[in-house]
Amino acid sequence: MIQAARHGPKASQTREAILAAAEDLFGERGFASARLEDVAQRVGIRRASLLYYFCDKAELYDAVLASLLGALHVRVAAVVRAGGGLAQRVERAVGEWIDFVGERPALARIILRETADAARERPAAILHHLPPFHALGRELFAASRDDPLVRAAPIDPVHFASAIGGATIFFVAAMPVLVPGSGLEPLEPAQLASHRAEVLRMARRLLGTSLRAGARDSSR
Repeated sequence: MIQAARHGPKASQTREAILAAAEDLFGERGFASARLEDVAQRVGIRRASLLYYFCDKAELYDAVLASLLGALHVRVAAVVRAGGGLAQRVERAVGEWIDFVGERPALARIILRETADAARERPAAILHHLPPFHALGRELFAASRDDPLVRAAPIDPVHFASAIGGATIFFVAAMPVLVPGSGLEPLEPAQLASHRAEVLRMARRLLGTSLRAGARDSSR
């Protein structure tokens, strides 16, 4: 009976609806506070019916992370592998990341909650879904060994990802809380476009700084 419930067009639609509701709830409340009953209620099914698809909250949470990060990886990998110089590929990846978070903002909120909760309660579940991104980064820099940016000066990928990725996570998940009453709506198209432009300028400055630093070192 459980297996039958998991297959077929209607079952697939129900599973996707569960994942969408859970994505929103985990983003709003975090893993600890989100309840399966609340997910089921948003979908319009009973908790027992939800358990036909996911055996417990941990399995559902992992499926949400897989859905979010799997979709993000597909999009970022496509623009990284589209050719061009390192700066061009990085800029495309940065733009794709911001666009994705604008479409699925729960990702920013979940990352923020994951990193805060992991220090206190449990290992970060998100860690299991990051190796494909690490591999993509290695692939990008391996394919760009002869790029002027790489020859000029090493780019620290951890610092770069912290500055660029962190800016969008903070903008979407934290700023509305830190500036209450300001009317800031990060996901409003004009605000998101402004943020995208600013982060791309930041990325270009970081990449340009590496290039100029290498030029100074080589002239000594």
